[in-house]
Amino acid sequence: MDNSTALFILIALLVLWNLDFISSILNLKALDPKLPEEFHGVYDEDKYAKSQDYTRVSERFGIITATYSLTLLLVFWFVGGFGWLDGWLRGFGWNEVVTGISFIGVLFFGNTLLNLPFQIYDTFVIEERFGFNKTTPKTFVVDQIKGILLGSILGIPLLALVLWIFGTVENAWLWAWLAFTGFQLLMTYLAPSLILPLFNKFEPMEDGELKSRIQDMAKDCDFPLTEIHVMDGSKRSTKSNAFFTGFGKRKKIALFDTLIENHSIDELLGVLAHEIGHFKKKHIIQRMIFSFVQTAVIFFLLGVVTSQESVFARSLFDAFGVSEISTYAGLVFFTLLFSPVSRILSVVGNLNSRKHEFEADAYAANAQGTPEHLIRALKKLAADNLSNLTPHRFPVFLDYSHPPMLVRIKALRKLGNKR
Repeated sequence: MDNSTALFILIALLVLWNLDFISSILNLKALDPKLPEEFHGVYDEDKYAKSQDYTRVSERFGIITATYSLTLLLVFWFVGGFGWLDGWLRGFGWNEVVTGISFIGVLFFGNTLLNLPFQIYDTFVIEERFGFNKTTPKTFVVDQIKGILLGSILGIPLLALVLWIFGTVENAWLWAWLAFTGFQLLMTYLAPSLILPLFNKFEPMEDGELKSRIQDMAKDCDFPLTEIHVMDGSKRSTKSNAFFTGFGKRKKIALFDTLIENHSIDELLGVLAHEIGHFKKKHIIQRMIFSFVQTAVIFFLLGVVTSQESVFARSLFDAFGVSEISTYAGLVFFTLLFSPVSRILSVVGNLNSRKHEFEADAYAANAQGTPEHLIRALKKLAADNLSNLTPHRFPVFLDYSHPPMLVRIKALRKLGNKR
């Protein structure tokens, strides 16, 4: 084992774990038993206490699962698991592509199986305790099977293509990036019509006031809405959401049935105007470009760490106890090596995402002529989802893709005061 490279990776993993641990502790300490004045009339004392209890349980469970995952990785690494697995699979005499698919597949399914008890506990104990879970054991099992099959059907050919490119093509990182980017775009296009319906039912919204007003608002906002669907989100959870899908001039909207049930028409229009704001402000395109650039860098660096001539590649594989340099093992090791950089990129991405949320909120307030409808919707969503109303600034900076609810409402109030 290359001690210097191994030590660097170990320190990086421990630093990241400590960041998450400190973040959770700060969030727990920031819990304020006094209900913020803005939410009087939305939360009663019991519900607010329940929301804080939910935050405590969730944060502590997150610490436990993160510690468990890190321990699994370190034990497998230090007992020589990566080297043993690679040697065992190479013993079958398969080519690099088949061996690589098997290597990554064993790690993926092993990790999935070992983490399954935590997923079961989260769904049927924590979410059940706080009144969110509507998933039956049958639905849970079917979802797991569908997820594995879908991941295999889509993931194995893509992985095989990437491994083949790196094994046979010059400037492999560029062609692999183009293939991966094309796959991402294809999935974005196909997901609404082919993939999402495998897990939920999407019914066309019935004619009525809500549908008419959604269509009117889309027209007023010059938003090319073609379809409006209601999704059976209540099949799995009481939590609510809404989202847009589609490319170009064919946009579709899906509203959770729980969202429709718990909100007035004006509040629903506020939520949808916010989503339209993301489209009008070109946030989706900006996020896609950021993602494409990030994956280009990743594939370029992957080419460096899997080069047979690279001294660094030899050092990296020695650190994990693997004798032969390969693209498939390099992909796994590079993911671990890249984790600190990935976390930094995540912080930058979240910072930009929070900025986008403020902009979309402002667009919604202007589209409706008042921020009050969106404010009421945000308050209800926070109450229904038992959101943490007083998160610490550090976890917000580190992990939050959306600003805290009180901060968003304060910004909307300022917009209202300027009118």
